[in-house]
Amino acid sequence: MSASTTTPRVGVIGLGAMGLGTATALHERGLTVLGCDIAEAACRAFERAGGRCAGTPAELAAKCDVVLVIVVNAEQVEQVLFGERGLVDRCMPGGVVMQCATVAPSQAARLAARLAERDVEMLDAPISGGAAKARSGKLSVMASGSETAFTKAGPVLDAMASSVYRLGDAPGIGSSMKLVNQLLAGVHIAAAAEAMALGIRMGLDPKCVFDVITHSAGNSWMFENRVPHILEGDYTPLSAVDIFVKDLNIVHETGRELAMSTPVAASALQQFTAAKSAGFGREDDAAVIKVYQRLSGIALPEATSDGRR
Repeated sequence: MSASTTTPRVGVIGLGAMGLGTATALHERGLTVLGCDIAEAACRAFERAGGRCAGTPAELAAKCDVVLVIVVNAEQVEQVLFGERGLVDRCMPGGVVMQCATVAPSQAARLAARLAERDVEMLDAPISGGAAKARSGKLSVMASGSETAFTKAGPVLDAMASSVYRLGDAPGIGSSMKLVNQLLAGVHIAAAAEAMALGIRMGLDPKCVFDVITHSAGNSWMFENRVPHILEGDYTPLSAVDIFVKDLNIVHETGRELAMSTPVAASALQQFTAAKSAGFGREDDAAVIKVYQRLSGIALPEATSDGRR
């Protein structure tokens, strides 16, 4: 990767699980980092980690060379970039926006075109790896954009990721790759929940199912990562059900744009939608298993008294 000869000042807008971890990792690696979040508690958390925060995206952009946008959905991206207190009019000349949220590829291309009209480069740079890898600076970044944008953002990418995939120079390619990842992630979580529900319904010990499958061909990263949440009855949201309702809907809509059916993703979307409608939208995405609990009456493991995972 080409790296800039100067160290950029970095802004991180969105200090949720992924954003806070990323901002903290960048700060610990010696970069000057300014955070921003509408939630005061999130800003205080970053300040306790040694960082500083700005009051608005516009205020942040005026002080930063590279701005990471790590928010929940396309609507929030729109507000951060072009809203009343958005950053577009205050970006540094020749600045770079790294758009890290999961959005439709067509939306990423439109955002980049609008930013280019203001002489602002955009890296279409969705991230993957979860909160733990964000905190340790070991994310995967699926990025597309100009050589100039990659060069200016080089030190930031080096500090936040263990894998940076340069996928091309056109915004939208990075978001296309992220959709492939999210299709698989959502399907694997839904499949893991269904498999555990079937095992429990047949009378198998849930911990035994987990042990056997994680040492067998049916294992997946999501099975191994999410099933412990089920075993411990702890649905504290690390990645919420609502995230996969959103992301699998983007997969569905993109499939419609391409006149391509995605039936397996559609089935997983229905399960996450059912979990959301049952009131589990803000719980960990492993809570999709509760749909089977309601339909089949299975007894799921309960949280321990001390609440530990």
